[in-house]
Amino acid sequence: MIKQILKGDHTLFRSIIDRYGSYVYQVAYSVLHQAQDAEDAAQEAFIQIYKSLPQYRSEGFKTWITRIALHKAIDIRRKLDRRKAEVSGRDDDAVLHIADYRSDIVHQLLRKEQKEDLRHKISSLPPLHRDIIVDFYIKEENYEQIAEKTQVSVRTVESRLYRARQWIRTHWKEEPSHE
Repeated sequence: MIKQILKGDHTLFRSIIDRYGSYVYQVAYSVLHQAQDAEDAAQEAFIQIYKSLPQYRSEGFKTWITRIALHKAIDIRRKLDRRKAEVSGRDDDAVLHIADYRSDIVHQLLRKEQKEDLRHKISSLPPLHRDIIVDFYIKEENYEQIAEKTQVSVRTVESRLYRARQWIRTHWKEEPSHE
């Protein structure tokens, strides 16, 4: 069947999907533990399987597709973990970074809600902390630019940024993720 698909009979690939679809989904689900994420991983796995058919060497088809499905699920798990880290703001450099969810309307709405929440939180910061956070993270100014603008030393800018981050860690409660 693979030889026929490679010769141009692409409709036969549907029978591979029908035969192994639930198996590939289960492999993905075992890594992701979320139905929608597992469906996405299974779909990506079948796309990769289709693209990789010319490289298949007739050495255990089920093992080969299992490996592809497992790698796709792990890739999605990593991407989801990065998004959660960016949104939660645990990393100092990610305090104001929100993951880009442009591919999906629901994620866009969540992103808008999170930005509004972040704007509200920033406006509630004490003025000195708010100014340094806005200058550094939103305006993306470096220490020297901030020091020149505020007429303080670079060490003072570093110190203020450190104290602002500490204030955020202690005053902003981590909220459950919307995912």
